[in-house]
Amino acid sequence: MGIVNVTPDSFSDGGEFLPVDRAVEHALRLEDAGACILDIGGESTRPYSSPVSVDQELSRVVPVLERLSSRVAIPISIDTSKAAVAQAAIDLGVEIINDITGLEGDPEMVAVAARSQVGVCAMHIRGTPQNMQDDPVYGDVVDEIYEYLKRRDHSLLAQGIAAQRICLDPGIGFGKTHTQNLHLLRNAQRFLKLQRPVLIGHSRKGFVGKLVGDQDRSRDAGTLGISLAMADQGIQVLRVHDVAATVDALVCYRACKE
Repeated sequence: MGIVNVTPDSFSDGGEFLPVDRAVEHALRLEDAGACILDIGGESTRPYSSPVSVDQELSRVVPVLERLSSRVAIPISIDTSKAAVAQAAIDLGVEIINDITGLEGDPEMVAVAARSQVGVCAMHIRGTPQNMQDDPVYGDVVDEIYEYLKRRDHSLLAQGIAAQRICLDPGIGFGKTHTQNLHLLRNAQRFLKLQRPVLIGHSRKGFVGKLVGDQDRSRDAGTLGISLAMADQGIQVLRVHDVAATVDALVCYRACKE
């Protein structure tokens, strides 16, 4: 899953792809590089980010979706927690809703997903982007998030979303400490027992910089290392910024595993 942030303040590439032309060009490059899904978002959800209005988010993503919908052959997902944004994106051909709130942040979101029968990715988050890193505490982080995702899966099924349209995400970096993120990644295969595709979104996040001992250095190599570790555990969806390097690394990884 290739990331297209149409925002001025995302932690890794904020503002870089805010102009419509640059966002479209970037999305097309990601597809050419081997992305299977394009994930387009108009609101930063980095720690302590400020929320934006529906109108502001629509003004960022709609022009990009209008340009891309007829030009790409792969599915597009909309990274949003607002039902109105999701519906507008679906009207423009988007096939997946990627919601950091697990489709709980907007009471209309599940209805939009069920009515349109698009795919959904339900993520775990502790709190909101504005407070999620304020001392998140768990008993056993893997057990607690596993049970949460299990409950969300059952709820989505009960509300009319077909099993084959559900993907689950433990929410790396969303209300988790450095140690908790590592514990989740070391045990990522546990979430496969939920019998849904699992998405891991680790790309360029702060804990990668902490792992390599330098927050100012590029986190792409560290991200690649985690991507290969996730592939080794059987994780199906990797949400990354650098698609080309990830695809090349996976090709070589698979060749050596055969």
